[in-house]
Amino acid sequence: MRRFGFVFLTFLLALVALPAAAQPVGQNNLTVDLVAESDAPAAGSEVTLAFVAKPNPGWHGYWKNPGDAGLDTRLDWTLPQGVTAGELRYPVPTRLMIAGIMNYIYKGNYTQFATLKIPAGLAPGTALPIAVRADYLICTDEICVPETENLTINLKVGDGSITPERRAQFDQWRRLLPKPLGSEAKFQVTDGTLRIAIPFPASVDLWKDAYFFAQTADAVTYSAPQSVTRDGDTLILSVKAGSKVPERLDGILATGERDGFALTAVPGTVAAAPAAPVGIDWSAALLALGGALLGGLILNIMPCVFPILSLKALSLAKSGTSERAARAEGLAYTAGVVLVVLALGGLMLGLRAAGASVGWAFQLTDPRVILLLLLLVLGIALNLAGLFELMTPKFAGRLAGGGSGGAFMTGALAAFIATPCTGPFMGAALGAALVLPWYIALIIFLGLGLGLALPFLLLGFIPALRRMLPKPGAWMDTFRKILSVPMFLTAIALAWVLGGLTGVNGMATGLIVALALGVVLWALGRRQIRGAGNGIAWALSLAIVIGGMWLVGGIEKPAAAAATASGAQPFSEAKLADLRAQNKPVFAYFTADWCVTCKVNEKAAIETDAVRDAFAKGGVTVLVGDWTDGDPALGRFIERHNRAGVPLYLWYPAGASEPQVLPQLLTQGMLTGLTGGK
Repeated sequence: MRRFGFVFLTFLLALVALPAAAQPVGQNNLTVDLVAESDAPAAGSEVTLAFVAKPNPGWHGYWKNPGDAGLDTRLDWTLPQGVTAGELRYPVPTRLMIAGIMNYIYKGNYTQFATLKIPAGLAPGTALPIAVRADYLICTDEICVPETENLTINLKVGDGSITPERRAQFDQWRRLLPKPLGSEAKFQVTDGTLRIAIPFPASVDLWKDAYFFAQTADAVTYSAPQSVTRDGDTLILSVKAGSKVPERLDGILATGERDGFALTAVPGTVAAAPAAPVGIDWSAALLALGGALLGGLILNIMPCVFPILSLKALSLAKSGTSERAARAEGLAYTAGVVLVVLALGGLMLGLRAAGASVGWAFQLTDPRVILLLLLLVLGIALNLAGLFELMTPKFAGRLAGGGSGGAFMTGALAAFIATPCTGPFMGAALGAALVLPWYIALIIFLGLGLGLALPFLLLGFIPALRRMLPKPGAWMDTFRKILSVPMFLTAIALAWVLGGLTGVNGMATGLIVALALGVVLWALGRRQIRGAGNGIAWALSLAIVIGGMWLVGGIEKPAAAAATASGAQPFSEAKLADLRAQNKPVFAYFTADWCVTCKVNEKAAIETDAVRDAFAKGGVTVLVGDWTDGDPALGRFIERHNRAGVPLYLWYPAGASEPQVLPQLLTQGMLTGLTGGK
């Protein structure tokens, strides 16, 4: 019924598309010639008929099992009395994936075979008129048309002779038929994965690009990737199982573009595939490294990083340090950034190796870390605003001071504070890091750190860039106070994130702790004006930070909201599967309160009236996955789409089996265009 509906729908689409089609749509998109191997088959013998199909350029026909969509060839014979026809035999097909739908097809000319059995006892010269109606589906990548050929051929009972030319032609066509494997295979379905153990001698080196075309319907998920490994004289092929577990599995193991082996597999025990040597896609690794560098560079303009970078840059101009000292500060700042990024990346990889479903900025799912960031950012903002000064050279983390120690700690602080941000290029780069070997993944994290540290590193090594900085003066104090504004805004955003994780009680607790820290820092500033010691104030500050983190960690997380203000429904894989089964278009997006890029996209594009109206007119269901608390189920789903974290935006057109992954920066036009501008 599924394929009947597909044929009927594509036929209607073809009729609609007929006036505008660049290629002719009618009964001439594929022609079939019927050729007999012998025009005079002997009585009591068999004769092979060839259906020589010749599609027009750009059109294709289908294999016995067409895959996710399509239709195989149907034959309706009119035969002389006593003559019987066997099943249609197909050559090895090829694959065509369109919008996540896998098709098993033939591009270019192809030949199918049927064998006729001639009854014994017929007199030589007896006429054998053969007629057959062939119904088939012929498609381009855009439209499909069902067509019919009424074929006839007249044979006579004779001696079964075959001309040399005809024999050579049939031999050439038969070379494209799958060869019988000769040994029975076994299959087993475990945890949704179908594994096939295929006898295949180790001396035959044709298996590395092998692909299994399942002839048994619905036994495998056609669009799912397949893996093939060798275990001695046996190939172990693994693929996601289909909707049915068959009693017998028939198919073709393709070992080349047009070569393959016909096999039958029966239920049995199949050992897990041995670990295959991991190959590295160096082009993908280099692309990911470049994306990480660019992503880290862009992080410098984020409101929580830009003030720190600006002050460190101005400190070089103000201090008038030597070339050697400037280079030392640049290297120290870079070392601080890179070490923190590598530490976070390595910890993430270690947790994933231990079975946890975590992504980049995983630590931000813990309210204690959010509060720590909030207090750090608040302290920086109050320092920039002039409430107190980090004046003692023993305090390595001072922002405006010189020295390699201060530069190192400033770089480490900048990297730690930048982790809530995921900008352009970062998502794909960090997603690639999840599937590459750990040592390559660490190189990608190294690239992210280098990108973040690059502006200050260049300032340290290029005197001309330092000379371009404004001359020191009284304006720097005003500029410093201006820079406190984005830091205060960052603190407010972190308080909001804390509220999302712990509710109103958690946010109130965090604000009370922030107020207490602010009072202590104010007292510290007053003591500094009088020239008094400040050891007690620093000890109180540390106690407030530790106590606040302990308090926030004990607050229960509130129940999740049932829906968002934009009318979206909470995401679940079951809900998504249900909507896709109903062939409804779905826009699914994955966000977190601590993701700046996510919130910008939501306010600037997703939650706008234009997008909301376009989705309503197009019947689009919006699903939102909130990853603020690091939900492992959402983490696994995000990972399957080659992302290390949020944002992730997926568009499922009606009837599509696989989504379109949208860019990380969205526009209204991009989203309204998904529905055809409706």
